[in-house]
Amino acid sequence: MTYRSAASLGLYTCHTCALVARPPDSGSHALCPRCGAPLHARKPDSLGRTWALMIAAYILLIPANVLPIMETGSMFGSQRDTILSGVIYLWESGSWPLALLVLFASIVVPVAKLLALNYLVWTVQRGHPHRARERTRLYRLLKFVGRWSMLDIYVVTLLAALVQLQGLASIQAAPGAIAFGAVVVLTMFASMTFDSRMIWDATKENHD
Repeated sequence: MTYRSAASLGLYTCHTCALVARPPDSGSHALCPRCGAPLHARKPDSLGRTWALMIAAYILLIPANVLPIMETGSMFGSQRDTILSGVIYLWESGSWPLALLVLFASIVVPVAKLLALNYLVWTVQRGHPHRARERTRLYRLLKFVGRWSMLDIYVVTLLAALVQLQGLASIQAAPGAIAFGAVVVLTMFASMTFDSRMIWDATKENHD
């Protein structure tokens, strides 16, 4: 089966307004006719930026899971909970559906997303032409499920806003929440800087 990519037809996608256009000239500084942003066949330095963001996210995964994510204070004392200790508490208290949801959204999803993105970048760098369609679907899945990684931050924010009992109890975010939020944001940026069209570049070269 033969196919023609947009790049082979001289069509570029603007990374700012998503307009598909043919550059008015062949120079390296062609501009989008609609918004004036620079046009590129592929995102500049896509792999380098994605690697840098992923490495930073891998490093921050350690404090995100080791440091407490929430501090609870009351007249009976204070308690500092990490993500895992919160999951264990929910499980032992009988709220196992919520415990599984938090475990999946706050631990499984961020780690799996990083590993999957790591796999996509590695296969592009190695020039693997196989299973391009499946890898593209995996990339779309990563972008879809990534938004659920912020569940713990939402829970802490809601609890801190709702549990205000005239000084009898208080809930506030701990340093682990900052690290966890940074991991989620860095992973989202990494998936945004990765250009999934490069998955098909190796396939085209192999067919040629």
